[in-house]
Amino acid sequence: MTGRREPHARAGRATLETSAGGVVYRMHDGEPLFLLIRDSYHNWGFPKGHLETDESPAAAAVREVEEETGLGELTLDGAIETIDWFFRFRGKLVHKVCHFYLMHTDSSETSPQREEGITACRWARFAEATRLVSYANARNVLARAHAMVCGEPPAEVVVEDLINDPAAPPRKQRSLP
Repeated sequence: MTGRREPHARAGRATLETSAGGVVYRMHDGEPLFLLIRDSYHNWGFPKGHLETDESPAAAAVREVEEETGLGELTLDGAIETIDWFFRFRGKLVHKVCHFYLMHTDSSETSPQREEGITACRWARFAEATRLVSYANARNVLARAHAMVCGEPPAEVVVEDLINDPAAPPRKQRSLP
């Protein structure tokens, strides 16, 4: 998992929720377009949801993408990253863990799952998608997905470099002392 680590005491008080999702791309004029969804709070991100009983994260990711976007005929390319974060819901601390997978499709037709609060689906070039995505951890997932699509190893990347020059290969982030 990546991201900021919380103290173990905090993690011990949190309810663990595991989900999986996908970063979907399709090629258009030799360039990848990435699929974003908008939730009922007007935040842009990626389709994701809870794992069902005995369901693998990869299977859950494909199912959730199909359900939330109406896309079929998805090809799973591989794991991107597992991220985690903490939030409060109805006064309870939740530790959310989400497994993200890279997928591609040839289809451009989407249908947002409105009953789940998905208000829009949108295909965007990498730089535009990076600007639209609402959360930093999701932008990092997108940057890793973009690196994978472009044939680069899925290393830690500096998102700002890719926004300025999407064709530039990613460079590793420096660790803080």
